[in-house]
This record gives sequence, structure tokens and C-alpha cells, in this order.
Amino acid sequence: MKSEQIKFHKSFQLNGCSFTSVDEILAHTKGFSDEIHHFLESWFSSDKNITVQTSGSTGKPKLILLKKEFVLNSAIATGKYFDLQENTTALLCLPTAYIAGKLMLIRALTLGWHLDVIAPNSHPLEKVDKEYDFSAMVPLQLENSIFKLSKIKKLIVGGGVVSKELKTKIKDVFTVIFATYGMTETITHIAVKKLNNFSSSKGRITKQSFYKTLPNVTIYIDDRNCLVINAPKVSDEIIFTNDVVQLISDTEFEWLGRFDTVINSGGIKLHPEEIEEKLSEIITNRFFVAGIPDKKLGEKLILIIELDSSKKLDIQLFIKKEVQNLKSLSKFEIPKEIYCLRNFIETGTKKIQRRKTLDLLKL
Repeated sequence: MKSEQIKFHKSFQLNGCSFTSVDEILAHTKGFSDEIHHFLESWFSSDKNITVQTSGSTGKPKLILLKKEFVLNSAIATGKYFDLQENTTALLCLPTAYIAGKLMLIRALTLGWHLDVIAPNSHPLEKVDKEYDFSAMVPLQLENSIFKLSKIKKLIVGGGVVSKELKTKIKDVFTVIFATYGMTETITHIAVKKLNNFSSSKGRITKQSFYKTLPNVTIYIDDRNCLVINAPKVSDEIIFTNDVVQLISDTEFEWLGRFDTVINSGGIKLHPEEIEEKLSEIITNRFFVAGIPDKKLGEKLILIIELDSSKKLDIQLFIKKEVQNLKSLSKFEIPKEIYCLRNFIETGTKKIQRRKTLDLLKL
């Protein structure tokens, strides 16, 4: 791929500023954000690849090379799928150190969006007065933006599971919200799932409950029931994931959990993500379940809750009672012990680092 192929759309704007050359963009971002400036220097360079860092939520963060050609394909595919054309107004509130933030920049440059960039934090819309056609958030940002979501028409959410409680909160909001499935290696999402604003037909609400792949993506499962992705527009290689799924059709799948987090408790295989989905009906704080070594069971299921309170014991007893009464849980899915931690350890993209957080308990 030749360097002259990397261009930007004439309608592109960054925080209200228009540009006539790459040099103007680089000069503007140098005084605005060193992180964005250095990334765009790399993007507009003669190199055929860019270097990006994985988030580190499921393992040690690592640097990987992505072809610029594939990054452009991803940006164009998102624009087509969500009908985000020239002059789309968009808000970037994710860290640009990671692929999701970088791709918002590339989409804007490539498709001619008017992009506003704000500091990434847990309450991104707190000081936002403008309205936008499009944005991307992690679940925690969505949770903290419920009352101002009308400022955004379309929103994609990635980087974590959207809980049942949060789905209930957003079911009637104006914004059309999609969960995304993807990873750094697939240059963000290769599949999306609508979370709200479902159409009604003859008095019945039609709910899309499965991930649907974007065009030019083929999926199947391996002998572990893990998703395998063939997306030649964004990756040279077939990607074997550790995500256990159920295939609904050639283009749809239901995500069940991570193969590498499966808990084997007394011969019963438990998927933490499925259990967490059920527990989210009664627990409002951030939490997760995990397996710890046990002499009898091999692994014992425990529940860890993020809680800053002097009444931990009372709350633990209350939750234990509520969990016992939760009919959706099987007897094997009831946590044997409940622990509280003041703060979970996070990645830069606000994902919970489960292993490091679990280590804080010193079990």
C-alpha cells in the first residue's frame, strides 16, 4: 500500500476545525493531544502498518501490527452498516491509546465526520451540551450517561458485557444502542447486537438477542465450541477465539462466555459470564464470579463485589439471601462464598482485570 493512498475526507472536522492538508491536522493535534498527534503521524506515514496495543483484559497487554488497508476497510464497513455518511457528527470519549479510540479517529478522517474529542472518563456526557449522530462507549460510561443519552442518536458499546439491569434502563431511551463483538485483532467489531428500540409487529415486540456479523465475515465453531472468524477484509489470518458461542445461523451467534474462564466445580462446568448475567438481576454494584482451588470440588465458585461500605457483613448476608432465592440460578451456580473489595483493578479501557483483582483477596 503506497503512502499517497492515505488521505482524509474534505469534510473532516476535529473539534470544529477544518483542514486543507495533513500538515495542518498534525500541527493542530500537536498542541491539542500528544497521543492523538503521535498516532496520526504514524497513520499518515509511509508505513503500511500501524502498531496498536491490546487492552489486557484477558491476558498481558501486547503490541500487534495492523495493515492500514484493513483499518480503512473496518472504518468503511462501520459507516455503511450504521449509515453514517459524510458530515456525521460524532463524539470520541474513549482513550485513543487503544484500538476503539483510534478507530473513531480513522472513521472520522476517512468518512468525513465532524468529530469532537473529550477527555475519556466514567461520565462522558456530564458536560456535553451538543447533540451527536454517533458515539462509542464502554458499559460503565453508558451506565453513567443514562439521563443524557438523548444527546446521541446511535451508540455502540464494547469492552464488556451489558448487564440485564443496564439493558432494562436503556430499553426505552431515544438512542439506538448496539453491543459490539470484536477484538484488537479484528480491528474492533465484526458483529453487532441491538440492545433497545426494538420494532413491534402485530402487538409483539421483536427482540434481536443475537450478534449478527457484518458483511464479508464468515463464522464457525471449533471442537471447543469456540468462535472462529474468517474476515479477509480486516485480517489475513483466520482467528481462533476463546469465546464459547452457540451458532444460531451462518451469520448469527449467541455469546456464552470465555473458554479460559470456565470453572470446573465437582465435574460441573460453569460459565462465569452466564452466572453473572443472572446475578445482575439482584446486584447493582460491579461484580464478577470466579473459581478458586478447593480440596473437594477442585474449584469453588465465589462472588466478588465492588463495595465501599462499613457494613460489608450486613450486605454480604443480604446478597447471600437474595442469591439463594434467585430462581434462575441452578444449585451449582450459587456462589459458595461472597467477598467485597473497595476497588477493582481495571485496564485503561475500564475493563475489570479479573485475575489481578482476585489476587487482592489473597485467598
